[in-house]
Formats: sequence, structure tokens, C-alpha cells
Amino acid sequence: MSILNESPYLMYSDGNGNIFEDTSLYVVGRSGWDAFPIAVEDWIELPEGGQLYELPGRRGIGIDVETGDMRLCEKGWAVAAFIPPAHTGLYMAAYETLPDAPTLPLFCYTAAGWFNDQLFVPAVRIEIDIRQEAAGYDDDQIEKGHDHLLAAFPHNRLVKHLMENCCMTYTCPAARNLALGRWECPVPVSPACNANCIGCISFQPEEETIFSTQDRLTFKPTAEEIVEFTVPHLESAPFPIISYGQGCEGEPLLMWETIKASIIEIRKHTQKGSININTNGSKPDAVKALCEVGLNSIRVSTNSARKEIYTAYYKPNNYVFEDLTESLKIARSYGAWTSINYFVFPGMTDSIEEYEALRKLIRETDLCMIQWRNFNIDPDWYLEKIDVHDTGECMGVKQLMELIREEFPNLKFGYFNPSMERIKGDYYQDFAH
Repeated sequence: MSILNESPYLMYSDGNGNIFEDTSLYVVGRSGWDAFPIAVEDWIELPEGGQLYELPGRRGIGIDVETGDMRLCEKGWAVAAFIPPAHTGLYMAAYETLPDAPTLPLFCYTAAGWFNDQLFVPAVRIEIDIRQEAAGYDDDQIEKGHDHLLAAFPHNRLVKHLMENCCMTYTCPAARNLALGRWECPVPVSPACNANCIGCISFQPEEETIFSTQDRLTFKPTAEEIVEFTVPHLESAPFPIISYGQGCEGEPLLMWETIKASIIEIRKHTQKGSININTNGSKPDAVKALCEVGLNSIRVSTNSARKEIYTAYYKPNNYVFEDLTESLKIARSYGAWTSINYFVFPGMTDSIEEYEALRKLIRETDLCMIQWRNFNIDPDWYLEKIDVHDTGECMGVKQLMELIREEFPNLKFGYFNPSMERIKGDYYQDFAH
């Protein structure tokens, strides 16, 4: 592992897929609307599975190595990194956007630099879990698993959707793990949603300037279809979890009756593993009904602990921000594990105002875990859409994490839903083996 003793150099793209270093400029990072120097200790090597993007219509910002002044790189387009799961970015790529620049697709845009023939990013590894490590996927084994599941459940629409669309078309890590018979099994259930998230990855209005990264589920699975393949997974997979609520669907709580019926039936056949739901937490009564029949954990997604920032992004239909916290409280009252899927946006997530709101949410809900997820969105586009032109005083993402960890020592940090073994035993147990 390379250790930096000075800042890496800025990179730029020639627009034809070629990326170069500019040794006259050190990389800086973006927080909110502004650019800042990045501490040397915040850089790590780009993890395996990471990749670089060019940012068309954008000029990278760097620090002149001779004068120490910030200036633009005029040689080509700015460059950013996608950092793989289990890592959380501390700064976004810093650039100036030209008037005709296209809106960026729904990916994360972490700052990136080059030094001594190595790529570096400002990030931390937030999770020891190896379930989505790039090195852990064997394409031949995935194809065998895909063929096996389609043959074993020839009439199951959900298995067909997960294997043909999610696994083979979109290379969804969760669906690929299902094909490999391990860990967390995705269970999409709802073609509809009760939010209009600006950055929805499965549905975007035709008039919008961005596109969804995958197609949404087009049918309503039956409880029988769910039970048919989830019971064998819970029975045979190592550290098994089944998770309702996936990127290829709307809001699973809209299908809570089907979920409830499937949980009841699943638990008639097996007591193994954990049953989880990834949700917007919009229907506390539905959460209560699911907890009553055996829901083990709930993960509520949010871009903010502040109602006004949440509402501007999610644009909820027939629910309010307070429903999220109520759902978390209800789940805890039944002994369920609770997480928030927290979209980290440097310069917003680490603002003083957000920090105070997050502390309040943790205390009021007795939260078990924060999943520090990178926010997949064009930064300029996001801030303009939610009408934020001044993000206020910020402390830095790393300091935010340190303060939260210090105040709430029992709160777990991570990136994935923990298995029942981790919930009940040693949370930090590594199931790499």
C-alpha cells in the first residue's frame, strides 16, 4: 500500500478515452460549491473495482505546484473516480462547469489524483464486509449459477427478472451474489413508488436531462414466487439475508401485504438468516405489521436528517419526513436492527446544521447503524434542484464521522446490511472466509 507524503497530481482527459497527469497542478477536492486542498493523510490507493470518468464540459481545478494558487487545467476535461462499495469518499472532484456542459449520469464523482504510477482517491474504507469485492466475482461461476436458478425455477418471474436483467444485463452485485448462492439475496417487489426522487436510478421523466441507470420491475410478484427461491437461499447460503427493496423497483412498503404473506410463509419453512427491508420508511403502520410477523431489520434511505433537504430531493407523495423516524422507532420497539442508508455529499452531509440534525435523529430513534453511502448524482445539478446555494459551515466528512463515533460508541458504521450472525454476535466478524 503506497503512502503519500505530498499531494497527487491532477488528471485530465483528452475526450477520447485517454487520461493524462498534469504535473503542474496538485489535486483539490470539492465540498459543497467550493474547492479545498486535501490533507495528505486522506488519500488512499483507488481500490480494485474503482474506475475513472471524464467529466465533459468541465475544467479541473488544482493548486499550482509553483505558486500555490488555485487555477483551472485548460488541457482537457476534468476527471473523477468511482469508488467501489465498502468505501466512502471524503471529497468530490473539483471543477468549473462550462455553460454547455451536459448533466452527468447518476454515478459518484470522487476526487482522484496520480502519483508514482498509482491512482489515489480521498476516501476511507468504512466496511470490512467483502460481499461486493470485485475480485470475488467469477463470471463463469455466475453464469453457471444463473443457468441453475432459471432451470430450478422455470416459471418464477422474479427469478427471471433477477437473473436476466439484474445479474446479466446490469451486473448488479446483489443479483450476482444470488447467482453464486451466497450472502444477501435481493427481493424486488414493487413497480410503483410514493416518492419522486430527483436522482431515481430506475425511473426518470422523459423531459429530464438524465437517464435512469436501469429498468424498473414491471410486475407485482406473488408471495409464492418470493418464497419459492428465498427459502432455499436462507437454508443454504453462508451468512444469509433476504432484502426487499432494490434499485430496480419503487417503494416496497407499497406491497407490504405481499411482503407480510411471504414472511409468514418463509418462516414456516426456515428460521435461518435475516429478513430485511430497504425502504423510504414512509408507512409506519406497514413497518409495524411486518415486524409483527418477523421482519428482522430495516434500512431507511435518506439524503439528509433535515426535513427541508429531504423533502426537496425525495418529493414525497402522501407521506412526510416524520414518517421515516416513526418507522425506525417502531422497528426498534420490536427489537429489529435499524440502519439509515445515508447519502454522503461532502459539503452538505458534514455541515454543522446537518450534524446537529443527525445527532437528533440518532438519539430519538435509537439507531443501530449508519451506512455511509456515496451519493450517485451530478453535484451541480443536485444542489440546483434542491435550491441550495450556500451549504453553510462544514467540518469535513472524516471529522463528522469521528464526532458521531465518539458520541454514539454503540452505533455501527458500515456499507451493507449485516447478517444475523453479525447482528447477534460479533458485529465486526469478517466473513471473508
